[in-house]
Amino acid sequence: MPDTPDFVLEPSDPAAWRIGPDRVTATAPPRTDLFIDPSGTSGVAAESMLNAVTALGDPGRGDVVLSARVSVDFRDTFDAGVLLVWIDEGRWAKLCFERSPAGEHLVVSVVTRGTSDDANGEVVDGDSVWLRVSRVGRMFAFHASTDGRTWRFARAFTFDTDEPARIGFEAQSPVGDGCEVAFDDLRFERRTLADLRDGS
Repeated sequence: MPDTPDFVLEPSDPAAWRIGPDRVTATAPPRTDLFIDPSGTSGVAAESMLNAVTALGDPGRGDVVLSARVSVDFRDTFDAGVLLVWIDEGRWAKLCFERSPAGEHLVVSVVTRGTSDDANGEVVDGDSVWLRVSRVGRMFAFHASTDGRTWRFARAFTFDTDEPARIGFEAQSPVGDGCEVAFDDLRFERRTLADLRDGS
């Protein structure tokens, strides 16, 4: 991992990504994001909504789990490192390690079906957190962990479609001048997550 014989990451902008055998890093360009403002009004998020850099792979069929420790060189509000589920420009979801307007480091999740929702999760003390995305049948689940062993449930969702979804990573800096993001302790597994809420 990250590149296994049946899961290979493809960067949207090769210049922004450095993909190694056990570590993936990215430079988020200034004013980049994935977000479709649910209010329908103009604003920073709406203006920069689909230009973040991504590195995505085809997980193939069946249940899978992708996890990584995400570290962000936080500089500006909404800087983030992200685990991403992507179908197309109108259907995608992200689990973010993000800097809040108050300067806190948060786990944030967004699911987009035409427009994006936006849900803040736990506050993290530090510059790193483990994030995980799992596919179980047609459902996806997001989890976060402060130690890489005990996982806290963030949300479950579905796009209600059999169309294939790619999964991988994203880096963003919606209002800032860019940031550095690192993903390590990478794990891609073909297994079924048995219980979403028992910490495993």
